[in-house]
Amino acid sequence: MKKIFSLALAAVALLATTSCKNLKPLTSDNFTCDPSPLVEVGSSVDATITVTYPEKYFKKKATIDITPVLVYATGEAKSETITYQGEKVKGNDETVNYKYGGTLTFKAHFDYVPDMAKSELYIEYVGHIGKKEFTFDRIKIADGVIATETMATGAEATPAYSADQFVKDTFDKYAASLIYQYQSTNLRATEQRKDEMKEVEKMIKNTKEEERRELDGINMVSTASPEGAVSLNERLAAGREKSSSNYLQSFLKKAKLEGTITPEQIAEDWEGFRTLVQNSDIQDKQLVLNVLGRISNPDQREAEIKNLSAAYKELAEDILPQLRYSKVTATIRNIGHSDEEILSILASTPDSLTLEELLYAAKLQKEDAAKLNTYRIATNRFPQDFRAANNTAGILFNQGKLDEAKKTWEAIVAKDANNAQANMNLGLIALQDGDLEAAETYLGKAGSCEEYGEAYGTLLVRKGKYAQAINSFGAKKCNNLAVAQICSQKYSDAKATLDGIEDKNGVTYYLLAVVAARTNNADAVASNLKEAVAKDASLKAKAADDAEFAKYAAAVAAL
Repeated sequence: MKKIFSLALAAVALLATTSCKNLKPLTSDNFTCDPSPLVEVGSSVDATITVTYPEKYFKKKATIDITPVLVYATGEAKSETITYQGEKVKGNDETVNYKYGGTLTFKAHFDYVPDMAKSELYIEYVGHIGKKEFTFDRIKIADGVIATETMATGAEATPAYSADQFVKDTFDKYAASLIYQYQSTNLRATEQRKDEMKEVEKMIKNTKEEERRELDGINMVSTASPEGAVSLNERLAAGREKSSSNYLQSFLKKAKLEGTITPEQIAEDWEGFRTLVQNSDIQDKQLVLNVLGRISNPDQREAEIKNLSAAYKELAEDILPQLRYSKVTATIRNIGHSDEEILSILASTPDSLTLEELLYAAKLQKEDAAKLNTYRIATNRFPQDFRAANNTAGILFNQGKLDEAKKTWEAIVAKDANNAQANMNLGLIALQDGDLEAAETYLGKAGSCEEYGEAYGTLLVRKGKYAQAINSFGAKKCNNLAVAQICSQKYSDAKATLDGIEDKNGVTYYLLAVVAARTNNADAVASNLKEAVAKDASLKAKAADDAEFAKYAAAVAAL
């Protein structure tokens, strides 16, 4: 009997010893993950994992290696392994108390790839006590990955188009100065007959015979030289205006032309005086200019200048007579082709159009095919100008022909490394390819582009800098702005942005469904997903794998 009892005690002791040297498996209850589901931000998937070890679990001589593993359809990715150790292990890892257990946190990181959109996060862990190894089954702790940020793409941004410099009407100006004698308002016949005035009259008369030219108006500035009393000079300027106006009105009447004469009076032309002095070589020129700079009162100015006796004599002979005038400027309008005329010429004799007219004509076209043909004509006729080629690539880009567009823009940059439009557009291609580093390099040369804010905002979204991205988009309402707002949890702003987009595509409705899912609106999830798939059938498969709609399986299944 005593022997049996002794054997029983030995068995219990052995069992106890064996138990103390074993590690029990953990369960999903021992782990939490934040966030859950996982979220892609700036091309990374990061999470904070918390592990709780129960009391008297972590053996004093044990170590446990924990490795987060993100498993997806085409593979898996492992984060850095974290090691914890018992109280009697001599090492540098974090120690877990045997008696009380412990709650510890560590970080997991994965480089995002698109297949991770439908994935599961597991904990892989291995224990050691001495030379003994304990291998356990993986434990699932989270689903993943919400990757709404990646819906901000280069393809959803607006490429930079090159503007034409077409001006429908241009204007030619022809001018002549009618010079008056000292303190006179009488317009001499010799002034009316001088060559420069006859040239003005000739150009005005010719508009009667020219089909695409017309008199736009005549501007006339009458003035007096800055000498004598201001009141006298005001009367002189007014009298010169009257005599010159009478002469011009008589001329128009005889020529049987109509035209508006716009008069202006300058009692004392001090600015003209300053300019003439500056450009002259008169004695004491700098002294005169100093007086003009120091004194603003016209009477004091005149008195000071007259004190410079030698200089004033030259001024009276060479400068002041030139300031007693009425300057006549006739503006002739060159009437450009109307939109209808340009399109008609494009259809019949396109080679007769200028480069600017061709670029403008392309904008008038409604169909892509017609635009592309017009740009082709422009490129062939004016190969040295990049704008038609750039805009051709812009159309191809919007058609989804990214490789063709990329080759064209690369050819432009090969000739002009700092071409703003081509660099910006190559930045959009890089964004579409997920190459954020290349995108940033290209966009660094594109700051002058009108569309830059949208492009750079898209890059900022993909880098996870949502607040900066929202500022970069400005007032532009687009899908990529809505992505930044969704990722910033500004759901009402995102909905307002998406509702405000005039030409909604499948992505617009898909993002509206995401907003609805995040605000628990099941009906809006279903209706917007239906609209999204109707516009872009590929979005059906995306919705099926999207963790945004994990709670809306029925709506996704009904697509």
